[in-house]
Amino acid sequence: MEETAIVRAERAGTLEALRPVAEAARDYAAHAKAENTLRAYRGDWRDFEGWTTAHGLEALPATPETVALYAAALASRAKVATIRRRLATISGAHRAAGLESPTSSPAVSAVLAGIRRDKGDAQTRKAPVVTGTLRRMAEALPAGLVGIRDRALLLVGFAGAFRRSELVGLRLEDVEFPLEGLVLTLRRSKTDQEGKGERVAIPHGANPETCPVRALSTWIEAAGISEGPLFRSVTRHGRISPEALSPEAVAVVVKRSVSRVGLDPATFSGHSLRAGFATAAAQAEVPEWRIARQTRHRSLVILGRYIREANLFRKNAAAAVGL
Repeated sequence: MEETAIVRAERAGTLEALRPVAEAARDYAAHAKAENTLRAYRGDWRDFEGWTTAHGLEALPATPETVALYAAALASRAKVATIRRRLATISGAHRAAGLESPTSSPAVSAVLAGIRRDKGDAQTRKAPVVTGTLRRMAEALPAGLVGIRDRALLLVGFAGAFRRSELVGLRLEDVEFPLEGLVLTLRRSKTDQEGKGERVAIPHGANPETCPVRALSTWIEAAGISEGPLFRSVTRHGRISPEALSPEAVAVVVKRSVSRVGLDPATFSGHSLRAGFATAAAQAEVPEWRIARQTRHRSLVILGRYIREANLFRKNAAAAVGL
């Protein structure tokens, strides 16, 4: 009995000593995915859990029948891409709990296949901001700090083919101004979750009004930024926030800017800058590998969607049949 008590005491002491390590392990696990991805997963799980509760069903563990019914119910209010992500979230929650995933059952697969056939699996893409549109947006920007910031954000976001989270994650410490133009270091991105870092080069623009290098330099000087986040909010009194803009704010800037030139803001998003660069480069017949180097696409299949869209009317066979 005494030996058992000693062993228990030693084990308890070991566990207590490992508590900080366990907390660190949880923190590392939480950072395994991007915050935007984790936010989406949390929202997905809340939706599934709320649906099961409302119908007197179990969310964890869930039966394949429950998941199939949930997918069918989602079909009336969600896109196919959203349904697939919700199923992935349910699967991940079960695996994390050491349970078999109910989403791999034939019943769930059959329901999802039926939804895809009925609704179609084509993604609704937002319109790209191509070069001509971007020039008009830059010309229509207001005077003052907000206009200066928005010019830099739009032009750098386009020329660097940045994702929203990458753009607002930039800091002054990530900026270099060599003679050739501008180099921005991405500390972390969607395709670099381990934070190895990527350097993105942006050359000087031919037009001073739309030169991203000049625009960023002007914003840094006007805002008096000496360290920290690069793109920040500006109050109506001209005060610069110490905090970075949110990824959602990029979409607000894009939508507000396209509305000034008479375009429908509902058809554009924060992703329109990145998509616009890929589209404009494809229209200029830039080779795919060079576009991918700037956009940092790991898959040419995904990049190919923009290129195909840009080339719909280029050398179109219907133009050669004499109509």
